Amino acid sequence: MEGPTPVSALIHAATLVVAGVFLVIRCSILFECSQSVLTIVSVVGALTAFFAASVGLFQNDLKRVIAYSTCSQLGYMIFVSGLSNYSVSLFHVANHAVFKALLFLSAGCVIHGLADEQDLRKMGGLLHILPVSYVMILIGSLALIGTPFLTGFYSKDCILELAVAKHNAVGN
Repeated sequence: MEGPTPVSALIHAATLVVAGVFLVIRCSILFECSQSVLTIVSVVGALTAFFAASVGLFQNDLKRVIAYSTCSQLGYMIFVSGLSNYSVSLFHVANHAVFKALLFLSAGCVIHGLADEQDLRKMGGLLHILPVSYVMILIGSLALIGTPFLTGFYSKDCILELAVAKHNAVGN
């Protein structure tokens, strides 16, 4: 969090996200031996997605908002792993890496362009000051929330469809 923005982008979009989720995916043979463990994994993932997104709503630092949204996306990945859909989890990892890297690198441009200012309360009118960075953050944010025809839509929609198709309490 306290490092330069390109370092934050590398840590959050690659190392941090891929390590934990990839470990869960690689250990899937162990998880499949116990339905109760899969239920715990799904519940923890769903709670993580909800609570991290809720905490991110109340942050004032640009990089912290993006970092909490990363934690929320980790919840989605772990949730769908608990539903035994490891390939969809890996698909969301790949999609997430793309739009999260776009967000972090664009945030770095904004922070640099505003003389190292990271407080969202002091930002405004970025469309006129940094139009390209504004558009890139807009595209990354739309992908993050799952806007149709952007990368986040396909993986998040697939996660939600699989959850509903499970027809059990955890999926619901």
